[in-house]
Amino acid sequence: MRLNFFRQHLPLMAGVALFLSIQNAQAESVHGIAMYGDPALPPDFVSLPYANPDAPKGGRVVFGNTGGFDSLNPFVQKGTDPWQLRFWSYESLMGRSWDEPFSLYGLLAESVETPEDRSWVEFTLREEARFSDGSPVTVDDVIWSYETLGTKGHLRYRGLWSQIDRIEQTGPRSVRITFSEEDRELAMIAGLRPILNKAQWEGKDFANAPLQEIPIGTGPYVVTDYEPSRFVTLKRNPDYWGKDVPFRRGTMNFDELRIEFYGDETVLFEAFKAGELTAVREFNAEKWETQYDFPAVRRGDVVKTEIPHGKPSGMTGFVMNTRQPPFDDWRVREALLFAFNFEYINDTITGSAQSRITSFFSGSDLAMQPGPADSKVRSLLEPYAEHLLPGALDGYELPQGDGSARNRKNLRVAADLLAEAGWSVTDGVLRNADGDPFEFSILIRQGDTDMQTVIEIYARALERLGIKVTTEKVDNAQYAGRVAELDFAMTPFRRELSLSPGNEQRLYWGSEGAATPGTRNLMGMASPAADAMIDAILAAESREDFVAATRALDRVLTTGRYVIPIWSFDVGRIAHAKQLKYPERLPIYGDGPQYMPDVWWYED
Repeated sequence: MRLNFFRQHLPLMAGVALFLSIQNAQAESVHGIAMYGDPALPPDFVSLPYANPDAPKGGRVVFGNTGGFDSLNPFVQKGTDPWQLRFWSYESLMGRSWDEPFSLYGLLAESVETPEDRSWVEFTLREEARFSDGSPVTVDDVIWSYETLGTKGHLRYRGLWSQIDRIEQTGPRSVRITFSEEDRELAMIAGLRPILNKAQWEGKDFANAPLQEIPIGTGPYVVTDYEPSRFVTLKRNPDYWGKDVPFRRGTMNFDELRIEFYGDETVLFEAFKAGELTAVREFNAEKWETQYDFPAVRRGDVVKTEIPHGKPSGMTGFVMNTRQPPFDDWRVREALLFAFNFEYINDTITGSAQSRITSFFSGSDLAMQPGPADSKVRSLLEPYAEHLLPGALDGYELPQGDGSARNRKNLRVAADLLAEAGWSVTDGVLRNADGDPFEFSILIRQGDTDMQTVIEIYARALERLGIKVTTEKVDNAQYAGRVAELDFAMTPFRRELSLSPGNEQRLYWGSEGAATPGTRNLMGMASPAADAMIDAILAAESREDFVAATRALDRVLTTGRYVIPIWSFDVGRIAHAKQLKYPERLPIYGDGPQYMPDVWWYED
């Protein structure tokens, strides 16, 4: 009986065996992975191409932040932390090269293994990997970190956990993650999750631990001193485990990093001029040209460095909260776009030195193209035509003013759009059919002087339409709380985007969770078309399909009129002490926070 069963099912069993052997053959252990194709660096690479493996170690660098902080835990929703801590003190299984669209190389993990369909990924830990307290990084720490961050951590970590079918130990130093969804990017995202020390949190509530509880990480720097809302000092761990790992050679070269906190940008800049800070980033091109001529610059003690990049513009501007009227009406949003006199404002603030952002992915090959959608993009969008706003299929451009202070033509268009949406002027006040006045506030951080000036100019234009605008200035902690609770009508907005958009797009623009406190979808957009384009990006198996899906998403986002775009930042501007040096070879992502101070060094 058993023999007959075996004979009958021998072909099936042979097929299964063959399938498994093919899968295993395809899932080879490698030193790195890329979103598409192979990573650029070979298995025996010495260092990242934009790092100097012979960079000297030493020196002290002082940076400045505005606002304050009340927490040193960057992994929970509670509290406000110094944003730099995530990059300086904690590591993931793999690290990202900023000279490729999306490639990862081994960091805590010495190798990675995944099949062609990327339905699972397996990491093998380095035997030498250690936490800053000297304890080894174990598979148990890895599994605990994924589950804890995915269930109790900040919202940005929770999406991946819902897409994991199981996570299991497969060897003394190996862990396999099997995914519940078909998504090629999940293997990449899994490699970038921070790994924390499980033993530190035994018997503690991770999500509600005291704000001063500092997570134990594996990174090169540890917090050695701090005073809430005043300063944080980090020193390079002399026993840092990863100093000889290829991904780390030539990086994290300073002995000490310190962050000083200031009330606003003006005070921070004066501190830099006085020599209290070692380096600052400048985002205003006109200020860069006109105000960086103080004595230290003229003496050569401070150097002005410009670093170009090849990434998308991302989106910077004023985001409208569409969860509440009147911003739930696209005609109102369009009217506010016409009323925003960009050409005049740009000349006033930057001397017209910075060009305007024209779409979310502008400045890159991923951006929506001028005019009607091409056949590939149109085929993606047409099934969702009923959810698209005017311009998505036929072409759309932001309103352009004549450069004058009055901007009369565009204001007339804005008035017509508002009338179409049911608003009319009575005694100089714009009111709806119920007689309610059109008035709203713009929430900003204290000390955001550039945005304050922009708002003042914008408010005068809106006043001519009968709209009253006020500014609410709050400190960092209040601002973070208000935005997390979605308690704003309009607020400054910045979303950086990469050359390899993926699952993070769900966090930024996805319908799911759009109304959940803490969401990164600040505009509250709930678009079936956007959701479908994100799905198409994640399902793309070729570069051509990926580009088409991203351009289609860009059309949905831009024609949604959710954000009033301002100027782009196509060059990174860093003013720094002359002792700070950086490699001649620059990465395609430019001067992001992973570039400065990561690959810079101190040379007296």
